[in-house]
Amino acid sequence: MSKFTIKDALKTWEEKTKQNPAEATVVKLMSMQPFLTKMDAALSVLVNAEQLSLSTNQIDKISNLQGLAKLRVLSLGRNAIKKIEGLEPVADTLEELWISYNQIERLSGVEMCKKLKVLYASNNKIKGLDGIVAMSSLPALEDVVLIGNPLEEKMTADGNYRDELAKKFPQIKRLDGKIIMRDDPGAGA
Repeated sequence: MSKFTIKDALKTWEEKTKQNPAEATVVKLMSMQPFLTKMDAALSVLVNAEQLSLSTNQIDKISNLQGLAKLRVLSLGRNAIKKIEGLEPVADTLEELWISYNQIERLSGVEMCKKLKVLYASNNKIKGLDGIVAMSSLPALEDVVLIGNPLEEKMTADGNYRDELAKKFPQIKRLDGKIIMRDDPGAGA
């Protein structure tokens, strides 16, 4: 039996939604049956896509994002991705990256996405602060989810998870769904 490809998934999606993939701004290829295992070159037809969801498949590598010049939201949660790579073609437009429930140990690879505001990377395999240092290169980053990683569990046991991350990443306004409250240096004395 041949593998189910992006081209196959787009054909199924087109039949279901009655939309032309080349014109669509939101494309959701989630939980495809059979599961998608590869982000292949057929993605290049999505020239107007602003949001692409490939969640809940068996994709192991981020690739073939060339031609998606308008992409702002990329959802790859619940796959088998081990490292963040292949984002160069969308680095100037990507605002949200959803990569929870994968096998990622380090966020290295996101630092080129200077417009990234939202990074959901919960339930991965990030063990220490060295695994998230790339976030310090993201000036627009406001909303981060890291819960369910060994890092969060270890730092929470030490009692300083939220405070430590708030200090290290002052641009973040929300961590794990909760607003970060910071002391206002100009208030009362």
